Amino acid sequence: MARSRSHTRRPPRANPCGVLNVRGAGFGFVQTAEGEFFVPSSKMGGAFDGDVVEVAPLGGSKGHKGGSGAGGASGAASGQNPAARVVRVVERSHDTLVGRYEVAEPFGVVVPEDPRIPYDIFTMRADRPDIEDGSLVRVRITTFPSRNTAATGVIEEVLGLADDEHAAVDVVIARHKLETVFSEGALSEARSAVLNEDGALASGYRDLRERFTFTIDPADARDFDDAVSLEPVSTCGVGTGIRVVDERGLGVARWRLGVHIADVAHYVPWNSSLDLDARRRATSVYLVDRVIPMLPDELSGDLCSLKPDEVRRTMTADLYLDDRARLVAYDLYPALIRSHARLSYEEAQALLDRCHPERSAEGAESKDLVRRDGACAPGDGLSDRLAALSRLAKQRFASRERAGGLDFDSVEARVVLDEEGSPTGIDLRVKTDATSLIEEAMILANETVAKHLRDAKFPSLYRVHEQPSADSLAALVPVFQDFAWFRDIDQADFIAGDAHVVQRVLEASAERPEGELVSTLLLRSMKRAVYRPDCAAHYGLASGAYTHFTSPIRRYPDLVVHRMLKALIGGRPEKFDQEKSALPWIAEHSSDMERIAEKAARESQEVKLIEYLERFVGQTFSATVSGVATYGAYVRLDNTAEGLIPCKNLGSEYFALDPVQHRLTGQDTGASYRLAQRLAVVLVSADPRARRLDFRPARDER
Repeated sequence: MARSRSHTRRPPRANPCGVLNVRGAGFGFVQTAEGEFFVPSSKMGGAFDGDVVEVAPLGGSKGHKGGSGAGGASGAASGQNPAARVVRVVERSHDTLVGRYEVAEPFGVVVPEDPRIPYDIFTMRADRPDIEDGSLVRVRITTFPSRNTAATGVIEEVLGLADDEHAAVDVVIARHKLETVFSEGALSEARSAVLNEDGALASGYRDLRERFTFTIDPADARDFDDAVSLEPVSTCGVGTGIRVVDERGLGVARWRLGVHIADVAHYVPWNSSLDLDARRRATSVYLVDRVIPMLPDELSGDLCSLKPDEVRRTMTADLYLDDRARLVAYDLYPALIRSHARLSYEEAQALLDRCHPERSAEGAESKDLVRRDGACAPGDGLSDRLAALSRLAKQRFASRERAGGLDFDSVEARVVLDEEGSPTGIDLRVKTDATSLIEEAMILANETVAKHLRDAKFPSLYRVHEQPSADSLAALVPVFQDFAWFRDIDQADFIAGDAHVVQRVLEASAERPEGELVSTLLLRSMKRAVYRPDCAAHYGLASGAYTHFTSPIRRYPDLVVHRMLKALIGGRPEKFDQEKSALPWIAEHSSDMERIAEKAARESQEVKLIEYLERFVGQTFSATVSGVATYGAYVRLDNTAEGLIPCKNLGSEYFALDPVQHRLTGQDTGASYRLAQRLAVVLVSADPRARRLDFRPARDER
């Protein structure tokens, strides 16, 4: 006889899990495989923003609509998402926090700077009686909050006073645990490093001190990784160690492009104190008001930096090009150079603007004046060299596009600060001919070194960029279908990731109001480029082999590639096998630290950008809808600042989210907000501490 259903034991149903996204008002959302859940502030269960949590739906609840919801949720904050409570925290995203220290004897209470973390951390005042009230501290959490107990912790570091001008950036540094102090061993090694020109020449470095080389960098740059040179082959001849890669032979070469990269590997041997510090950091971090260098200033800002009129060690790539900028041959070797001029991008562009495209460097005797160590000196045909370099760069770029390379021509915003660190304006930087010519020279050098190491089957690190997933591109189709130009795009090829089709999307939208957003959305759909010890293709550059070789002052993988190239050229050094074995770890760690550095740099810019916009609260701005969510619409100002129009600022009606069309629509009026829509918005509030801007539609003038 069969058992009745009432006697059949069913396994308990697993609760959904996901990452908790806390909003400023204290409520949150958890996106799970079963959909998105709304979590009221009273049901957080001690979870922090970013934690992976398990949630249990609240019985009979279907979320909140209109007005002010429970738990501090604003109007339509939860939409129709089912409400849930946090059952447990599966994985914590924070083990340390940064906050303001407040004395409350016998405790010292740390109030988190991040408003999305509403739990104070209690410490024992007796453990650190020296900390002043109002100090900015980093606290390590020893006990996380629960429904019945408070969070506790110990103070790890005092960062300064919370009201200090630089406190906001200090918080960013502490949040990401960025190292700011070098070890004594590293500092000692950096101070004792010497150039030794005679020793370099005796050991096989070529003497290029008379070759005309120059640098082009941002005006505020202090470390100069790379210099370039350019001569017609007819006037400079060819070197002795050349590898010909064009079946037509060396005779078709017309130009010798020299890419000269600081020889950091000479000063930073494997497992030295300098190397250990640099390996942990993996990259320099470029924050809004400071640089946290990978190497001490004695090297990064002096001995390794290719300053004008200073002899420096380099790893040089001589790249022989034909008249269409195709690589014919190359030569890789260590050298001594003396940079003859330092140009900013603005100065280089000014010289290019005065040139005619057809002008050639061959036989030129220009009298241009250029900066040399802060002064002016005869330019040695610099304008003509720049014009020729620019022409070659455009040819290289066109060739990459034909091969399937992508060009995300986006605007970069840099906040301008005064001497006290207060924001005074926003500098919008766009790609120019001057930036492009350097970029193309570096790409070619990186690609050449990568293929050289790959073909030799020699250990190294490579820069790998995988093709985007079909799902990520398919999600953009409903958005782009609103634009007339997308009708001419083959959607199947677009979803398949055909690089030529993706580039056509970029080109078709480039001069339109939605162009910047289209570029941003496509960029977000791309997979991140990473470092790997095995060679694989770089999708974005349409390259079969690519590496990072041109910035060893600020990127550790470049330093590793230099060591490998030197070992291939001159023989494997002692402890080579140790470094070879470490390549997988170095690749993963460097990729992780790159992400952290980029996030920290972005956050520091956001803090100062929002601080700058505080003075414009109540003013109207032109904006583009850059995202939609159940709780509101994100907008991007023309100055690149991004903020939120919360649902409560859209009106009293309920706004429904269409996640496929990326659209918010009012149920009563039919008013809608969709991606790429242009609208006028009023800045309602600016909170640098929370890195948050809130807006409302300008049509609602009250």
